[in-house]
Amino acid sequence: MKVKVATKILEANDRIAVENRRLFDIAGVFVINLMSAPGAGKTSLLEKTLEQKTELKIGVIEGDIAGTDDAERVERLGAPVVQINTGGACHLDANMIYEVLGELPLDTLDILVIENVGNLVCPAEFKVGENMKVMLLSITEGHDKPLKYPLMFQESSALVLNKIDLVPYTNVDMEKIRKDALSLNPGLKIFEVSCRTGEGISEWIAWLKEISKKT
Repeated sequence: MKVKVATKILEANDRIAVENRRLFDIAGVFVINLMSAPGAGKTSLLEKTLEQKTELKIGVIEGDIAGTDDAERVERLGAPVVQINTGGACHLDANMIYEVLGELPLDTLDILVIENVGNLVCPAEFKVGENMKVMLLSITEGHDKPLKYPLMFQESSALVLNKIDLVPYTNVDMEKIRKDALSLNPGLKIFEVSCRTGEGISEWIAWLKEISKKT
């Protein structure tokens, strides 16, 4: 019974995700579902990206269980942003996204980033209409995460390794992260960045410019 219920939930979600994707395609906006554990640096990555003042027009949907701090941080940098508080749910789903699309100027955006709720399990299971999923992993979380949470890495098109400025102060094995991640997803694009120092951000932004042209 539980399996049937779960299947019905995912099927209903996928139907709405298809409609979301149709609306995104009409607007000509490229959509990224950004996922990570809590505190890995998703909002910091968005801030660093927006601070570069590129020609990219980026909008954001912020997903949190509660609070508006992240949305306020993004809004201060001039990006259109909508906050979704799930009230306890560990992920955003397609219907949550559908309900707020009218609050964003989709047809003026190049990229819409959906910053999902901090969680290494549920967000990977639910499509929201995105063009691709991107995972952010803080190197301070350890090198065991790819094999512990394989679905996140398998479902993502890119992996951003954040906080690389802390590598000298940890025992993290960066090569193991890369090796294990690529064993799960050989086509995974990997970026190594520091949202504190700005290292690697230019490569990340260059990639965003490239993929935004695919819409």
